[in-house]
Amino acid sequence: MSSNFTDREIIEKTVRLGRTAKVVKGGRRFSFNALVVVGDKNGNVGYGFGKAKEVPMAITKATRHAKRNLVEVKIKRTGEKGENVTIPFPITYKYKSSVVLLKPAAPGTGIIACSPVRAVLEAAGINNVLTKSIGSNSPINLVKATIFALQKMKTKEEVATIRGVEPKNLFK
Repeated sequence: MSSNFTDREIIEKTVRLGRTAKVVKGGRRFSFNALVVVGDKNGNVGYGFGKAKEVPMAITKATRHAKRNLVEVKIKRTGEKGENVTIPFPITYKYKSSVVLLKPAAPGTGIIACSPVRAVLEAAGINNVLTKSIGSNSPINLVKATIFALQKMKTKEEVATIRGVEPKNLFK
């Protein structure tokens, strides 16, 4: 999926930089890790985790990994020009000990979220949503929970196709 995107179309956000130290005979050896979220603001989003001895190399590795793992998520466009982008319905998703609650919001609300969840939603192109993170606030787990929650959503037409009914008869 990432082969049909150019670098200009994809935005990338560094969610977290970490530093670890290994104690050796001569002192401490530092290494760095980076969590990066990429997306095209049009329903495609991915995350990557990279480790290296220097910060720029860790970010480069994470970005390369994220671009290889882009997934498509369902977004709902409303308004005259499709300027209000939100999610179709509320959803809660648990990944390990992190729980993410996502709710659609009215136009003008913006993204009410913590920074890891905000990075994923902005990269996906969603601009009106309410969120709540429950449990662990580990950035890696929150990013994964958010992406998996967005992937799990289905549109009304997809549900109707699965059930074998027409979309207008879905809720009768």
